[in-house]
Amino acid sequence: MRLRILLLSFLFIACKDKSKDFSQKNGTQNNQGEFFVSFNQLDKSYCNKQNKEISYLYNKLINKNDFYGQFLVAKNGKILFEDYEGFAYIEKKDKNHKNKPLHIASVSKVLTAAVVLRMVDEGKIGLDDKISKYLKGFYFDDITVRMLLNHRSGLRHYGYFIETDVKWDKKNRITNQDILDLINSGKIHLESKPGTRFAYCNTNYALLALIIEKVSGMRYHEAMDKLLFKPLGMKNSFVFDYEKHHDTVSQTYKASKLRLAFDHLDLVYGDKNIYSTARDLLKFDLGTYSNKFFSDKLRKEIFKGYSYEAKGERNYGLGIRLREWKEAPTLTYHNGWWHGNTSSYVTLKNDTVTIIALSNKMTHKTYQTKKFIALFNPIYPVKINDDKDTGGASE
Repeated sequence: MRLRILLLSFLFIACKDKSKDFSQKNGTQNNQGEFFVSFNQLDKSYCNKQNKEISYLYNKLINKNDFYGQFLVAKNGKILFEDYEGFAYIEKKDKNHKNKPLHIASVSKVLTAAVVLRMVDEGKIGLDDKISKYLKGFYFDDITVRMLLNHRSGLRHYGYFIETDVKWDKKNRITNQDILDLINSGKIHLESKPGTRFAYCNTNYALLALIIEKVSGMRYHEAMDKLLFKPLGMKNSFVFDYEKHHDTVSQTYKASKLRLAFDHLDLVYGDKNIYSTARDLLKFDLGTYSNKFFSDKLRKEIFKGYSYEAKGERNYGLGIRLREWKEAPTLTYHNGWWHGNTSSYVTLKNDTVTIIALSNKMTHKTYQTKKFIALFNPIYPVKINDDKDTGGASE
């Protein structure tokens, strides 16, 4: 925390061009209200230098001629580089642009976790409360809220157990309540003993969405809007409602540009199904620096690793992935993949840098975003030319 305060206190001074400065014009001050954080402005020469370096690396790592999506890099709320390419809906000739929401896939988990964690700060939820306190009759009594957040519950992925254990009729779209009912039926066994190992599992976040509904007294869609999107000025963010949105939202495509259909899993929310923009996600990221958004006490719980049964630098906090390096500050990030949508949210808390990539046409290049951190601090052990570390569905 001391290091973060020092870095925030001694950053660079002002850019004259404020047209893309979210900390002064388009984000924190006007749209984030109580969560406003005042970042020092950046020197214009620094901004220009970074823009050129980011642009060069972007053109090298991501083929913009084949990219359908949004890409943004910011420091201290100042957008240093952004680009919007391709079509959100090819058949309607609807192009991607800065205000066009895209499906952010599992980056939705970061936002679901944020609402749960703010409820923890408000004393409405306890991290170590049992799930049965909120979801009455929950079958596995040892699982806690914390275990859902850090993927140590031992629960199995609903996409798998409905195939193998209950033979779900795919003509019917499954809901969060269906998932809970199946678990409570006793027909779904655990993959591991709760609290013993990490296993990334969408079921955890489908249940967290139900807890949000129980505690807030609102449907998840409404709760996310009232408790997160509106307070942060995320005007182009919403939770997908199939009946309302399926033919108006941005669509998802294979690499061949063949449009992918919605399926029986597309009603489940919490783990996915948030549509947002790179600029809105930047507003969210800036808000997380505010002590009014997360308390310092809770922040320590969020950004620490919980899974050390396997050696390595990869870990998971509460709703966020971590790279815990000995030689550099911890990297916090989350990737996503749903149908043809891929996403990456990378944030350097010590360097106040945000990197966001969203794509609605299938590509793994979205996961190249972690390589851009090398442009901000050479201490990070990331190799720009290393193609082995691009991330994937499990990321």
